[in-house]
Amino acid sequence: MNTLEIDFLKELYKHFKENTLYGKWIRHQDIAPILPKYNAKFEVSQIGTSEEERPIHQLKIGRGSKKILLWSQMHGNESTGTRALFDLFNCFLNDDNLVFGKILEECTLIFIPMLNPDGAEVYTRVNAHNVDLNRDAVAKIAKESKLLRAILDDVNPQFGFNLHDQRTIFNVEGTKNPATISFLAPSEEVTRALTKGRIETMDVIVSMNALLQNCIPNFVGRYTDEFYPTATGDNFQKLGHNTILIESGHYPDDYEREETRKYTFYAILQGLHHIANSSSFRNYEPYFDIPNNDKLFFDVIHRYSDCKKDVAYQYEDKIIEGKFVSKLNKVDENSLESKLGHKEIAFNDKIV
Repeated sequence: MNTLEIDFLKELYKHFKENTLYGKWIRHQDIAPILPKYNAKFEVSQIGTSEEERPIHQLKIGRGSKKILLWSQMHGNESTGTRALFDLFNCFLNDDNLVFGKILEECTLIFIPMLNPDGAEVYTRVNAHNVDLNRDAVAKIAKESKLLRAILDDVNPQFGFNLHDQRTIFNVEGTKNPATISFLAPSEEVTRALTKGRIETMDVIVSMNALLQNCIPNFVGRYTDEFYPTATGDNFQKLGHNTILIESGHYPDDYEREETRKYTFYAILQGLHHIANSSSFRNYEPYFDIPNNDKLFFDVIHRYSDCKKDVAYQYEDKIIEGKFVSKLNKVDENSLESKLGHKEIAFNDKIV
């Protein structure tokens, strides 16, 4: 397996991280000023508009026969993948390493770095008409869903990267580690059969997991593969486009997801590198060695000597008067003995 060196990735990230993008609330107005610089090497174009007429952009680079479509922020409040993509754009713009030369020789890359700018503006999962784009692959009610499908049909990609964020509740099964990155090779139908497409998708995920185990061992999980008949990844996989789901999650003390952003960048680049350097995609068995996601965590737990009095809290992120705010909300949970808090505070019998 051709796995990138960690020291190489660290140097790349140190030099090419897009520092104008920071934190979880990333809007179209944040990416618009930096898009023009990519005209030097990318084909940058506006491919459509959102329900509220915000621009949706595409960046295209490469000349190879392996076509790869990557999109992020179809959920407006999930920006880690967007930030990681701009870090990657900077690498292609500024670095002439053979790794990037090989990718561009073998692949044609098409990026949609913010599919849901209306949701991004107000930090919501859904679009301006309250449609979850990731559950609109069949009905295609939303303008943004129609656009993504049109691009898919036009590009006809061999692989797709579907970039999302997952909640802080998830841990890697069998560990007390948060699921910092989780992968999924989506099912094509309810039996979850190992089709040719799923095997090829799993092969790429095996490569990405192998890399991440070198830097964050036991912080990588596998997202549930139950079939969602209206979901984007499941339907794209069913249509013959191998779709790799990357769920960017929590890393200890990283609520801005800047560490997670780095590992998302590592994973995407490793996936592209693997695709560019592979003639077949059959190494799928180690995919099933990746532990499942489990739900062990709350953001904060108050512990008391009588464990029945323990209280759990989760952060709720929202925009209030134009500012990003994280509020702790109490969670109703019968027993917290088997649960963990990303932060735990021990009290005496006095309940606060």
